[in-house]
Formats: sequence, C-alpha cells, structure tokens
Amino acid sequence: MNETQVSVPLPVRLRFGHAAVQHLADSIGVDLLHIKGVAADASLRPDGDTGSDVDVLVRPDHVARLDAALRRNGWRLYSTFELGSPFGHAQTYLHDAWGYIDIHRLFPGIRVAPERAFDRLWSERLTTEIAGVACAVPTVPAQALLLILNAARSTGSSRRDMRYAWDGASSERRAEIEALVRALDAEVGFAATVGGLERFKGERDYRLWKVVSRGGSRSEEWWGRMRAAPTLSDAVRIAVRAPLVNVEHLAFQLGRRPSRREIAIEFVARPARAVGEAWRALFDRRSAR
Repeated sequence: MNETQVSVPLPVRLRFGHAAVQHLADSIGVDLLHIKGVAADASLRPDGDTGSDVDVLVRPDHVARLDAALRRNGWRLYSTFELGSPFGHAQTYLHDAWGYIDIHRLFPGIRVAPERAFDRLWSERLTTEIAGVACAVPTVPAQALLLILNAARSTGSSRRDMRYAWDGASSERRAEIEALVRALDAEVGFAATVGGLERFKGERDYRLWKVVSRGGSRSEEWWGRMRAAPTLSDAVRIAVRAPLVNVEHLAFQLGRRPSRREIAIEFVARPARAVGEAWRALFDRRSAR
C-alpha cells in the first residue's frame, strides 16, 4: 500500500497551531493571548490574510513554563529572545505539524512594564474559537494597536494591516486606540507608524524606532538598541552580544548543526558586514546631499 501525503493549506494549519498551543497552555496553567493572523478580528483583516505563523503574547511569569512544555511536545527552538529581534521580545519555535510559533514576552512599542501591560490586556480580554478551541484575544481596539505597532517594523501584509487598523478606523475607534497608546506608554512606536516620530527625538528609543521603521545598517540598529536600553548594565549586555552568532538561525540556514569552523567564520563575517553597511550608509547620505 502506497503512502499518500496530503498538503494542508496554510490557513488550516495555522488554526490548528493556535488550537494546539492553547490546549498545551490550558494543560499547564499558562495565560496567553492570541494576536495577529487568524486570531485577529475579521474587521481588521477583511482581505482574509492569515499571516504565516502563530503569535501569542504570554504572561511574563509563565514564559519559562511554556518554553519547557513546548520543547517537551515537539517544538524545536528556532531563534531566541536575545538574538531573534532588536527588541528581544519573541522566541520562535518550529513544529513538524504546526509550523512556526512566536511566543512574545512583551510587545515592541509598549513601554510600561510587561507584567502591567499583560494585566491590562488580559483584564479586558475576549474569547474567540479557533479550530474548535476557546482562545483568549485582546479587545478589538487593542488588537488594532498591536497591528499598528507591528507595522512600524514590518513590510508587506503588516503594512496593509494599517489600512484597516488605523487608516480605515472610525473616529470612535481611533479615540479608543489613542487612549490605549497613552495607557500603555506606546507613543514612540505608534508615531513610527502613523507619523510624527521626529517629535520624540529626545526619547531613548527614538533611534531604534527610526532604524526599524525607515531602514538602516546593522551598526545603526545595534546603536539604537543600546540607546534604548533602560539601564547602563542592559546597554553593556547588548554591546557584548552584538558580535555573537545566532547559532540557532545559522543551523536552520544550513539545515544542520553548524561546525565550530562555520560558527567562527560567521563570527568574523558579522563585523565585516557591519563595516560594509556603515560605509554604504555614509556614501548614501553624502550622495543625497
């Protein structure tokens, strides 16, 4: 008897991915909110866009518990909090059946403490059914704000989300979103998307939002990350990590665990690329004059 492989459509797989992580969270007492993609309210994605992975925002105190459970149940680590993004906000896993999942311990652009931010969103949560499983989601204005903040550091479909989340919002909805922006201290990230970022030049995270929303070199990004760090010790840790190789990401690029030699080559290549980017950025600025 010949085996038959069936290709599962991405939107279906994503829904089952949401359901799978919710089932796992319920079994270990973890609080999480499903965000973006198929979890978003239909009014915020009228074109039916489902994204490409599962995103959840996890109560910060529960992150370690969920991480251990994911690893026990077939999810493999793809990228870490420390090396996965300029904001250190999410950790990515890959499952053979459910695909990619990003667990967020905070959401970029929200500057109140992650615990307080989660409590605010959790206290007003709604429930939606995904693949037959009850899943907690933020209120629709909160969902819209998260999509807007996400659009500042993204392209493609995330930028299209802006048309529905902000550009197409009613005056009442905009007022609700702006109230959340103030409550969650999200003015800088919000301005990076909707406009007015230059008003926040004095803020410590201004440079980081400028480079992620408008483009820039890796060295500019790392400088922005250090400037955005809340303490000097945090800035030092970021500076120390700058030349380190993301071994997990390199392994996925190679399709296997990299050798010590390959890690060493990448370690040398990173600063070389940074210098090249810096020179190109300087040349571009001079040419624009």
